[in-house]
Amino acid sequence: MSDHSITAAPTAPSPRRLLIVAAFAAVYLIWGSTYLGIRFAIDSMPPLLMAGTRSVLAGAVLLAWARGVRHEPAAPARGWWHALVVGGGLLLVGNGGVTLAEQYVPSGLASLLVATVPMWLAVLGWAAGVGARPRPLVWLGLALGLAGVALLAGGPAEAPSGPAGQPGHYGLGTGLLLAASLTWAATSLYSKKNAIAPTVLVGVGMQMLCGGALLCAASALTGELQTLDLAHITPRAWGAWLYLIGAGSLVGFTAYAWLLQAVEPTLVGTYAFVNPVVAVALGWAFAGEHLTAAMGGGAALIVVAVALVVLGQRPKAPKEEAAPVNAVAE
Repeated sequence: MSDHSITAAPTAPSPRRLLIVAAFAAVYLIWGSTYLGIRFAIDSMPPLLMAGTRSVLAGAVLLAWARGVRHEPAAPARGWWHALVVGGGLLLVGNGGVTLAEQYVPSGLASLLVATVPMWLAVLGWAAGVGARPRPLVWLGLALGLAGVALLAGGPAEAPSGPAGQPGHYGLGTGLLLAASLTWAATSLYSKKNAIAPTVLVGVGMQMLCGGALLCAASALTGELQTLDLAHITPRAWGAWLYLIGAGSLVGFTAYAWLLQAVEPTLVGTYAFVNPVVAVALGWAFAGEHLTAAMGGGAALIVVAVALVVLGQRPKAPKEEAAPVNAVAE
């Protein structure tokens, strides 16, 4: 028998493995880039209206695809109430808070403060009795994360100006981001006990529609519609808005939802400490955002802290351990 008859030929990567790599690339890179996309969009778009129309359109497309193309079952009537609550917490307060905050803080720093969501989830889940007591590794991560937030609270040398060119209010932006992250975590815990729909895609489509409608209502109540001037919206802002709808909400979420079924949920949760690295790098490269030495230290502490919290959690069933979808940004 010749040698070549017993030598195994090199095996090409399986289509499933390539799909997993592509899905992780989408979650890591696309979701990390949405913070810069928000920054560019609100340069000439009213922030709440931008976030609201983005969510409504993405939700409508997702729901139409799930129900009309995939023929997934409809949600019960009470599901719309849960969608309204979850959409209000995740999109109105969560995503809306981030969008407003990026008027005052750099996009990279916004991503770092949003990355504290797994930390809030660990503490709130334990306090509410729906999660395990944090392990020592998780407590270490929480301590490092608080130290990182304290360093970031010192502010950058130069913060973006606020609405209508007014001087930026870094403290206000930081407060909005922390409130958005805390609300995101609390609402995520609520959503675990109150299913919106029988399938993930239908539920998220409903959540986006309800949350987007609330954002549009908030935009109208705050007078954004009176200041809207379509002629002054730049091509870059329109492009960022379309990117947030297509890449951020549709492609990014679809990849995330599929990964939750394909790999260990803890691995999917690593997006929480990869996204900030991507966001900070893009903010530096394309928006001229800079970090001071203290802020760089705070950023490093938060990335390490979130890694410890995510990887230090006790294993659970996939649905229990699944990291929440980062609608706050994407």
